[in-house]
Amino acid sequence: MTTQRLGIIMHGVTGRMGTNQHLIRSIVALRRQGGVVLSGGGRVMPDPILIGRDAAKLEALARAHGIERWSTDLDAALANKDDTVFFDSGTTQMRPTLLAKALRAGKHVYCEKPIATSLNEAVEITRLAQQSGLKHGVVQDKLFLPGLRKLDLLRRADFFGTMLSVRIEFGYWVFEGDLQPIQRPSWNYRAQDGGGIILDMHCHWRYVLDNLFGQVQSVSCLGATHIPKRWDEAGRPYDCTADDAAYATFELRGHRGEKVIAQVNSSWTTRVRRDDLVTFHVDGTHGSAVAGLTSCRAQSRVNTPRPVWNPDEKQTMPFFEQWAEVPDSQVYDNGFKIQWEHFIRHVVENEPWRWSLAEGAKGLQLVEAALQSWKERRWIDVPELRID
Repeated sequence: MTTQRLGIIMHGVTGRMGTNQHLIRSIVALRRQGGVVLSGGGRVMPDPILIGRDAAKLEALARAHGIERWSTDLDAALANKDDTVFFDSGTTQMRPTLLAKALRAGKHVYCEKPIATSLNEAVEITRLAQQSGLKHGVVQDKLFLPGLRKLDLLRRADFFGTMLSVRIEFGYWVFEGDLQPIQRPSWNYRAQDGGGIILDMHCHWRYVLDNLFGQVQSVSCLGATHIPKRWDEAGRPYDCTADDAAYATFELRGHRGEKVIAQVNSSWTTRVRRDDLVTFHVDGTHGSAVAGLTSCRAQSRVNTPRPVWNPDEKQTMPFFEQWAEVPDSQVYDNGFKIQWEHFIRHVVENEPWRWSLAEGAKGLQLVEAALQSWKERRWIDVPELRID
């Protein structure tokens, strides 16, 4: 079987997510395994060129991972007809402009989310992509997490019966920077630089809710900037202007048409006492399940215990032990890598693909609805988003 080359322009991969998930654990891993296997048995070998502003970082990153090509000249890279895919994991504020530039250069585009900082920008770039006839997609990595894939398996097996509610708890403590070094970029806490947990996380929650639990119909959201002052990478204090926590409730239309209520807490100002940095708790008439990033535990209707409320005695029932582990029925590869394989096959042999930029625009629709809800202190409907 033959192996064909696919030239990929990778912009913004010197950051943590771009380096670890997209370069090392996806593209480099695919190269080491001999490329992406096609339906007919042939293979596609990704040939990346790393693009960015810092030549020293690019050169070091390329050398460390056996990448032959890197450059600080984006225009020259886009002019190279031998590279047909453009990928971006740089800053959100730059993304619409970069995607538009790549599309006008005739490149298929794939990018991190959010795809823009506003719904208008997201719709505009989606329209451009649709009109171009080129392939386009957005990363929706959480759909490929082992824990959520197990949840979806339970849903498809009708384990839950009628789904009632979902509770998502996400977050951890991000150090302010005075006592201990920060572990997230300082721009995350400046609205003027594209920061804010609602913009960051509600794009995730949109595709998770829509795909696994039900279509989002409306939202009530309260945001907060709990910590008003932080210290940046150079140890300089700055005022926080972006939300660092969000407390949201969503009404969903379930896959059976039932109403499902989702409560979602997102916070960079909470200390973890749960199974994982994010947990998804689903309750249904026939069973419940709790998933983290990799594990999932379930409790069926017939195995549900009968606790008794008695505040005068210490609780002796071992609640955590009353759930059964959903086994690993398959080998779960890296979620980012799995979606990269799908996108590459979509480009090369037109494999069906549903994670287009239109799905990314839906994330921005929910972001703006949540921000409006916070501002106006009321429920906001989320209508079907049509992009013609």
